[in-house]
Amino acid sequence: MQNFSIDMRVSFGDCDPAGIVYYPNFFIWIDRVFHALLHENLGGHARACKELGAQGFGAMNTEMSFRSPALEGDLVSVQITGITWSGKSYSIDYQAHIGTRLVFEAVEVRGVFIRRDGRMRAGDVTPLKERLQQAGCL
Repeated sequence: MQNFSIDMRVSFGDCDPAGIVYYPNFFIWIDRVFHALLHENLGGHARACKELGAQGFGAMNTEMSFRSPALEGDLVSVQITGITWSGKSYSIDYQAHIGTRLVFEAVEVRGVFIRRDGRMRAGDVTPLKERLQQAGCL
């Protein structure tokens, strides 16, 4: 996979009283990058769900390692550095940098959720992988 990234300028509202980015915002940012990938390559979350017969592409687990702080005014580049596919889930690797300085690393496990037998279940991720390959981002 080629790296996919978006840049975000840290605002005052992103920070805690100590003046550093409040860590839950990093989780919001990785979700934002994933949805930007969907938007740029598949027309967005809703369109991709409709085309694939899915209810959503939800997070199942997230792990993050904080390496250095981000402060108001910093330009943070958050990137997807790889996606690993398995039967009913896929793992997305993220890194965030300010210039060359590593801010955080994260791994997020997501699924393609479908409704079957009246319940929400993890479905086969192959159709999503194939659509992203067709779009040229994998």
